[in-house]
Amino acid sequence: MASHNELGKKGEELAVAYLLKHGYKIVARNFRHQKAEVDIIVRKKDVLAIIEVKTRSTPDFGNPQDFVKGRQIQNLVKAVDFFVNEHNLDVEVRFDIIAIIKNQSGTKIEHLENAFLYF
Repeated sequence: MASHNELGKKGEELAVAYLLKHGYKIVARNFRHQKAEVDIIVRKKDVLAIIEVKTRSTPDFGNPQDFVKGRQIQNLVKAVDFFVNEHNLDVEVRFDIIAIIKNQSGTKIEHLENAFLYF
């Protein structure tokens, strides 16, 4: 596996641990629909949070959250709409980003709630 894939996988594991520690229940991981993959879907009370995990080894080229682009957001929204309808969920939906910088100096995790609007 390429080192950037390993870093991404490790980032998702760190994000799951972070979310569980903060009272979220994991609903799904790596949910795929058409062109989109939703990294993590969690629930806390009546809120379904859609988590996009961005992991980088350095912020030198920009913050991890800066790498979520418009086309990806459009695809995520379509996938989540399908997921919510398929499971007949009556919840508020929120799109979050967990931005992780992990390197030899340590690990920094930032949870950005309501990271982007989807309408």
